[in-house]
This record gives sequence, structure tokens and C-alpha cells, in this order.
Amino acid sequence: MFLEINHLNKHFSTKNGTLVVLKEINIAIAEGEFICVVGASGSGKSTLLRQIAGLDSPTSGEVKIEGKRVNAPGPDRGMVFQHYTLYPWMNVQENTEFGLKLQGVPSKQRKEQASYYLNVVGLTTFARSLPKELSGGMKQRVAIARALASEPKVLLMDEPFGALDVHTKESMHEFMIDLWQRTGLTVFMITHDVEEAVFLSNRIYALGSRPGTVRKEIQVRLPERTQLVKRHSLFHDYRDELMGLMRQHGQEALAAVA
Repeated sequence: MFLEINHLNKHFSTKNGTLVVLKEINIAIAEGEFICVVGASGSGKSTLLRQIAGLDSPTSGEVKIEGKRVNAPGPDRGMVFQHYTLYPWMNVQENTEFGLKLQGVPSKQRKEQASYYLNVVGLTTFARSLPKELSGGMKQRVAIARALASEPKVLLMDEPFGALDVHTKESMHEFMIDLWQRTGLTVFMITHDVEEAVFLSNRIYALGSRPGTVRKEIQVRLPERTQLVKRHSLFHDYRDELMGLMRQHGQEALAAVA
């Protein structure tokens, strides 16, 4: 397997005792898959992503990429966050080059790589624009180009379209499908948006809450990946199954608190 999460547990110490956030997470991802993890607030989605990114360490268990254990952040993983995290004083080209500059990539090479990925995301003509001159969707495409410029083995996405309006979000979904199909990227994305997960991914992991555990793995087999597929009965079946799981997990979490 390309990316493996084996028996991963994550606990935090609090004044009220130990808080178990993730419990026995086991996920196996092949190269080139688009995986979405869906869960309500408190299911540990962001905590799980931080383990893969190497921003935090599991209490027990491990994350491996191509058989190598993840112990720290690295250029083999590109990150895209919900908020664009662009530097407002840098233009689009400079923002895209920034990660390469930190890695010590020579100026000519980083300019060529950044320019290539700006072309991939369709923003070549905006290379000299500042972030304030861009729409929300364009800013997120710059953030994706910056993540891709380091040529990572896996793209990690933390609810990347959550701050966008509905129309822009749909456009970004179509953009991501096209990007994934053209590049063969391995994508691991977390979201609470069930329809987003069904539209984008080829597999979905549904997390339960308190603690976060994998309740179900769903293979998504849609006849097409355009907005029209949202009218298809199969799309509705996947959506309704996930919504039912999330409602059930929510009720269980409330019962546990009571």
C-alpha cells in the first residue's frame, strides 16, 4: 500500500483526565486514490490529518508512506488548508515558490516549477497579482499550486472548500476532479460535507465520534464526475447512507454525554 495508517491511537491529557480522540484507526490507500474522511465535529478528522502530515505524533500506532514511517513534516506531503494561508505581500508567483525557497531550491528551478504548476491550475496570467486581487476560488488554487510545486507524493486537504460560496465550491470540485484525473495525484481530504465527499472521492471513510473510529468504508462508483451526477439515484444512495451514519453517530455521542 502507498499510504498506511496502522492501529493509530491519539490521546490528550486534560484536567478532567485522558481524552481519547482517535481509537484504532486502520486505513490503507493505494497510489492515485482520492480518499475522503467524513465525520461530524469532534470525530478527530483534523487530528488524523495532523498525524499524516507529521505535525503531531500518535500516542500509539503509525503512519507509513511507501513503507517509511512518518515522524515529521516533509516535502513528500503537500498541505492545503481551509483558509488560504497566502502571504498578502507576495504575488501569486512568489507565494507558489515559497515552499521551494524554504527547501533551498535554486531560483531558476523554483521559478520553472512554480510556473508549471500555476499553468496546471490555470493561473499563469495572474502570476504577478497579489492575493487581494483574487477571488476565493483563485486563492485556493494558488494554495494548491504551492502545495503541488514541491511535487509531493500525497496531497493532504483540510476542508479546503469550506469557506467558499456554493457556486465557487462547485467550480472547485470540478477543478479538483480534473486535476486528479490529469495528474494521478494521491489525495487525502477531510470534510464534513457529505455531498462533497461523494462527488470527489473513490473511497470514503466515515468516522464516529468520541472517540474517533472508522465506522464504515464506502467504495464510491459513480457513472460520471460532473454536476449532473448529483441527480443520479446512486449519488443519492451514497449521500443518504453517509447522512444516516452521521445522524447515528451524533445520537450515540449525545447518549454517551447524557
